[in-house]
Amino acid sequence: MRSIRIGAGAAWWGDRIEPAAWNAERGDLDWLVFETMAEATVSAAQVRRRRDPAFPGYDTHLDDRMAAVLPHCLAGRTRIVSNQGWINPDGAADRIAWWCRRLGHAGVRVAAVDGGMLTDRIAGLADRVLETGEPVAALQGTIVSAEAYLGIEPILAALADGARIVVTSRVADPSLFLAPMVHEFGWALDDWARLGQGAGIGHLLECGAQVTGGYFADPGYKDVPDPWNLAFPIAEVGEDGAAVIGKLPGTGGLVDARTVKEQLFYEVHDPAAYITPDVVVDFTTTRIVEEAADRVRVEGIGGRVRTSTLKVSIGLQEGFVGEDMFFYAGPGALDRARLARRILEERFRYVQLAADDLRIDFLGVNAIHGPASPCGPEPYEVALRVAARTRSREEAAKVGREVDAMAVSGVGMTGKRVPHQDRVREVIGVWSALVARDAVRPTVTIRES
Repeated sequence: MRSIRIGAGAAWWGDRIEPAAWNAERGDLDWLVFETMAEATVSAAQVRRRRDPAFPGYDTHLDDRMAAVLPHCLAGRTRIVSNQGWINPDGAADRIAWWCRRLGHAGVRVAAVDGGMLTDRIAGLADRVLETGEPVAALQGTIVSAEAYLGIEPILAALADGARIVVTSRVADPSLFLAPMVHEFGWALDDWARLGQGAGIGHLLECGAQVTGGYFADPGYKDVPDPWNLAFPIAEVGEDGAAVIGKLPGTGGLVDARTVKEQLFYEVHDPAAYITPDVVVDFTTTRIVEEAADRVRVEGIGGRVRTSTLKVSIGLQEGFVGEDMFFYAGPGALDRARLARRILEERFRYVQLAADDLRIDFLGVNAIHGPASPCGPEPYEVALRVAARTRSREEAAKVGREVDAMAVSGVGMTGKRVPHQDRVREVIGVWSALVARDAVRPTVTIRES
């Protein structure tokens, strides 16, 4: 049976670059796929562009990633699919074409996939917010962005037009990996069994090192060899959609039934109905077999007809957070922290801090479980984190000002952490809605290096 090799290049915007370069150089790949968009990426990019018109709108690590992998990919047969385009895939495609020319490769076809942005139309297209039931129309005035999750079809169109590299805006994570499979094997777009299997494999790859031991380690219980040297996964995918998940020899981490099972159910609410734009995936029939060390065969994932709607991620302005942190060390550190908390609570009343929520946590003591945290031995050092959620930037700024005053007008601190410019940040809430599939019109543009 014919097979192809698909390697992961990133699991999010801030992921490491070296494992992608290893896969490009030594992975003998047919395809290298980058996934760099979290739920809030589009909204954060829109906010940044409002503040800085010079912001290009695509992955801020695009240059570093392309410099690391393009020399190997262009020298061999490896093609690239990436969602590093964020809110400006055309700009990203132009930049990648520039890199191809700089590396001496003329005539490389680079495609940009766009068309999912619905910010100006979402109030008329979507009915209600899935998480709250609130009418989408009621959110007008606070909407920062609204972008539909595209599927494989525009990527397939770009590949059919000869694109060697495809860079997209918002595309569902599994679809980035499924598109090369459909392109290579010629699967029909209503072959739900194969599409389900392929999308399931894409789901295993989309979070990169999470399936090779990252996010998995629990010392003494789930030990991971050389976790500082984790590789990104590589899948050998057959024409039937079944695949062997592995990694490069000589790298850290591991691939076994446990790492695969954990990633299989990561962010999956209903294992029998994992909805993607291309197919509804059924993980309940999955068969996982350890073939050898760091080689796990995955097959039997099911698929059903796709939905008539597409999911839209909506970014909303939801106020501001004022935050600061400072420290105490030595005997009595926790008592000093408690006194500092009382002082700050009283002073926030003096300045009439208008906060929807206020938290003053002792990191390492009660910051995660709050009042339910068990009492332990007296800590030698304590970090005090202060955060308030407010409606305005001016109210949020009160947090940092009162913490500054603690240096000489409170309980003398050992040190501070948060830089002045980072103490106030805008909050962008991310919510979901559904729109009719035919309301979204993807576009594909191609340029040559």
